[in-house]
Amino acid sequence: MDISEKVPGIEPVRLTEDSTFSFECKNELSCFTKCCRGINIILTPYDIIRMKNRLQLSSEEFLAIYTEPQLLEKTDLPVVTLKKMDDERNSCPFVKDEGCIIYEDRPTSCRYYPIGVASLSYKDDEDGNEFYFFVNEPHCDGVSEKKEWTIREWKKNQGIDVHSDIIESWADLVVRKRSFPPNVKLTEKSKNMFFMVSYNIDKFHQFIFESSFLTVYKVDEKTIETIKNDEVELMKFGFKWLKFVFFKQGEFELNQEAVNKRTKK
Repeated sequence: MDISEKVPGIEPVRLTEDSTFSFECKNELSCFTKCCRGINIILTPYDIIRMKNRLQLSSEEFLAIYTEPQLLEKTDLPVVTLKKMDDERNSCPFVKDEGCIIYEDRPTSCRYYPIGVASLSYKDDEDGNEFYFFVNEPHCDGVSEKKEWTIREWKKNQGIDVHSDIIESWADLVVRKRSFPPNVKLTEKSKNMFFMVSYNIDKFHQFIFESSFLTVYKVDEKTIETIKNDEVELMKFGFKWLKFVFFKQGEFELNQEAVNKRTKK
């Protein structure tokens, strides 16, 4: 899936992790922070966790203050974008003239810039390949700098590998849904479920531990203890559950007796 905005009308050249490019961003450049203006950033689930914890907000508080809901093109899946400031430059709410005030916890797509990433197929498809493309925006002076990177080096330098590993299962869900025929739509209940797991980790925690979930599904005690105390592990557990619910794939085991009781009710 794309996590960076493409330049309209330009067909991206496919790059690999060993492809090289020149780029360096520093506050001496005249374009400093321009890439943080007039943007459209889709936030990943891990972005939300990092940012809301940085700001000491609940999921719902962060979503209400800093995001806008959208339906992702060709999937009909609900996602959120970072809400822009109501100024003439449509600035990111976290950018100041001196730079990003949450830089250590900035979104994934900010870390990739000036690289974009896309996936042609879901990860279980042996022929599915992830590829990269260079986002060469006219206002960016950083691309004229002499510092050279491979994409592999850039990902490590920007802490992208950690983000990529964590959101891989989520991106897989999105790409799988994108492969569906256009007439196959999710129910509103399914969309709400996807949104909750993806973006409202607090509500998903309540759903797991304050509903009949752990009665309906057989989950081992070690997993229960882990997801109860670790938001990232809970999020990854949720992606596995969505894969099971949406695509009938995975290792979730139903407690048939509990299911039968619910059905009778």
